[in-house]
Amino acid sequence: MANVSISNDNFSDFQGGHFHLKAYERNELVVEDPWFELEDCADIDSVYSMCDLNNEENTSNEQVTTNLLEDQKQSISNWMQGYFSTNTDQIKSSIEAPKNDDFQPQVLQLIGNSSNEKSNPFSLASFELLNNYGRLIKKSREENSSIYNALSYEARACNNNKLSTEEILLVAGERYIRYSTQRLDGLSMFIYPYGSALSGLSIEETRDMELVHLLLAAAEEVNNQQFHLARKLISRCVWVASESGSPVQRLSFYFAKALEERIDRSTGKYTCTDEDRHLKYIKTMALGTNSAFLTCHQLLPFSQVMQFAGVQTILDNVRSAKKIHLIDFNIRSGIQWTVLMQALAEKSECPIELLKITAVGSTEKEKFEVTGNTLHSFATSLGLSFSFDIVFLSDMKDFKKESVNIEADETVAVYCNTVLRTMIPKPDCLENLMKGVRSIGPTVIVIGEVEANHNSPSFLNRFIETLFFYGAFFDCFEDCMDRDSPCRRTIEGLYFGEGIRNIVAAEGKERFTRNVKLEVWRAFFARFGMVEEELSESAWYQANLILKQFAQGSCCNIHKDGKGLIIGWKGTPIHSLSIWKFL
Repeated sequence: MANVSISNDNFSDFQGGHFHLKAYERNELVVEDPWFELEDCADIDSVYSMCDLNNEENTSNEQVTTNLLEDQKQSISNWMQGYFSTNTDQIKSSIEAPKNDDFQPQVLQLIGNSSNEKSNPFSLASFELLNNYGRLIKKSREENSSIYNALSYEARACNNNKLSTEEILLVAGERYIRYSTQRLDGLSMFIYPYGSALSGLSIEETRDMELVHLLLAAAEEVNNQQFHLARKLISRCVWVASESGSPVQRLSFYFAKALEERIDRSTGKYTCTDEDRHLKYIKTMALGTNSAFLTCHQLLPFSQVMQFAGVQTILDNVRSAKKIHLIDFNIRSGIQWTVLMQALAEKSECPIELLKITAVGSTEKEKFEVTGNTLHSFATSLGLSFSFDIVFLSDMKDFKKESVNIEADETVAVYCNTVLRTMIPKPDCLENLMKGVRSIGPTVIVIGEVEANHNSPSFLNRFIETLFFYGAFFDCFEDCMDRDSPCRRTIEGLYFGEGIRNIVAAEGKERFTRNVKLEVWRAFFARFGMVEEELSESAWYQANLILKQFAQGSCCNIHKDGKGLIIGWKGTPIHSLSIWKFL
């Protein structure tokens, strides 16, 4: 059969119009043990000036929720006006739709065949990802050239513009490829590429460029299993990086720690159990009901854009229904349903008789109960007839039609927000869930997912993809939160940090974070007779309306991908939203 697959070989070559460094020369210092005094070096320049590195041997949650509900009411008020007044090329992967009912091989392609996962030898093809990574709209060579010219250091300095995290990663990555490695007798010889040439950048930006250079060098040596040298590069990264510094410093800190863990795993020094780590990771998320997640929902645009566009789509599809039944497979705090509840309560034409929400899950049952009580209170304040059910399963693979209490006169809608990705490593679970949803026969299915490829069997490709994806989040946090924000530290340290570690450090069944892009999901959903629907004009309107309410909304990109929506940060895709029905 034809399988769903992800190709990482179709990224374009580096474009013309590169930056040009000023001539830079340095005197080589010859020492017997260049790493002996490394900890006394004042800056990264010292590392390169000392030696040829490769000559070495191998508030309470309840109060936050209350405040958010008040803020949500104001957002809803603005949204309602739009609702009743309107009513109305991504990086390619080679994909072939499945042609029969043999499910297992297809899912193995979704998750990657762990038995065949190997480290590929280093090649520049891996780092070509750096040139055009994550662009929502393809650009011609001429357009890319003009972008590079606009990003010249001198132009940036004159305009007092600050480089984004993505731009720092792009430029540092390009420099790494062009200036950092030469193959000579099987050895890599470092040539320090910066020096005084970056006079147009701030000191922090120059430091960040150097830090990314070290991080990429460490990743290459880890890929080549040159762990002795890799540990020294990682040590330098950790020494310069910071959990509380610039976005690049924070990003580099967690990636350096992830590389350390990968080395420990490879050398038998890793002692933690991945099952315990996975459970801790799930509890850290706490179904999105802790104060840090709720604060992020309030301050960052991504979840609200997805929420309002998704709810608008459900309203478009249940407009004439008297009894509405929503099945949510990742309800978390349930804040998303307050939008729909107020819209239904204020609906003058064809008022509904009942809104029923069923929360389905297999962890943190007590959180479901808290969410249900909150939604009940909100519905009561609106005078809305409301029912809340909980379907708690020991394993999601046990989900079936009989699990949910569905009445014959109910119009059913299914909402899956960033939950299917968690089942990619468990093919039987994902298969049974989709079969169960199909047996229910919902009117519409709204699916929100992470728009990233963190599933490549190539370590270097996966490393680069993950670096840019999380780089966009760290950049967003820098623009939207204070550096010393407790919420920011919690999300970056516990949530992002754990995600980075698992994607970078783990392999095989131990790697449970395996995001794939919308185009892969499309081919997978076709297996179950699902067809994608266009987002309505009103859904697009709501998405754009929400962005305008954020001070940094202009940094977000909303892009149409086929019939779906993709939202990104400064050009890097973050989430996708797609609408589906069964044939």
